[in-house]
Amino acid sequence: MKPDKIKVGVVGVGHLGEYHVQKYSAIPTVELVGVVDTNLERANEVARRYNTSAYGSHHNILDMVDAVSLAVPTEMHFNVAKDILSKGVHLLVEKPITYELAPADTLIRMANEKDLVLQVGLVERFNPAVVKMESLLNSPIFVESHRMNRFTTRGIDVDVVLDLMIHDLDIFLHIVPSEVKEVHAVGMSVITGRTDVANVRMIFENGTVANLTASRVSDKTLRKIRVFQPDAYFSVNCAKREISIIRLDGDAKGSNDFPKLTSDKTKYSDSDPLADEVSSFVNAVINGSEPVVSGKDGRRALKYALGIIDQIERNCNNFRSIN
Repeated sequence: MKPDKIKVGVVGVGHLGEYHVQKYSAIPTVELVGVVDTNLERANEVARRYNTSAYGSHHNILDMVDAVSLAVPTEMHFNVAKDILSKGVHLLVEKPITYELAPADTLIRMANEKDLVLQVGLVERFNPAVVKMESLLNSPIFVESHRMNRFTTRGIDVDVVLDLMIHDLDIFLHIVPSEVKEVHAVGMSVITGRTDVANVRMIFENGTVANLTASRVSDKTLRKIRVFQPDAYFSVNCAKREISIIRLDGDAKGSNDFPKLTSDKTKYSDSDPLADEVSSFVNAVINGSEPVVSGKDGRRALKYALGIIDQIERNCNNFRSIN
């Protein structure tokens, strides 16, 4: 598929959906056909801002578009995504792909049968500091993440594992070249009646260990990943989009006669991971290529997220009564 421009719509133009609209509006190869929201007043507001048309139902635009970004609440992902794919429309669906594995499998099958791009919006894969780290990895031994938020009401339709931790699950499952052997999870509800704080230890079959912590009741925002491998230590600040690399300086010795270490920090302050994600989706549609974060990637992250949630809830007596 190589038209002069691809016709795109955005379904769900709340806080995140409007950012998708903004990014599409800046891509020369895209014609933004329209925005959709069940809150038509909100749809009209966004449409005026970006000089496009507003609709109250996704059914109104599916015959007019080549591709769609879907940013509705997670509980609506499956039904709306199914409608989109059944019309032969390429889809970028925000994370998590669905609430459950069976619906995710259905969407992946539909996309495959119709030769459609199905991309999942796990945006940290496009963070330039994460991309740089990935390019330097050879044999990670230990990986660690801390993802913390102050509490807001946005995103509480899912627990912290599906809201925040899933980004790091996706990254670690992608960069560690091995299947998962063991998962040990603990967590608790603080405010929402769902898991608000979680810690997970994953042991891979090749011996790599991953430790993930997520909280949405923190007193500060934190987005950090650390990776240890035999020749280097990487520290990635996802929020600031910077990476620090510490490694041995060949055979050089320091003043204490120990091997000398070098340290290098790179900042990508002008980068825009969401713009890169949306642009990558557009390119996959135009070129008929596999997206960077495929439906299968989204499904794999969901599989482990759901297993973690189940393990936490089984070990927390009050969770099921709260829910």
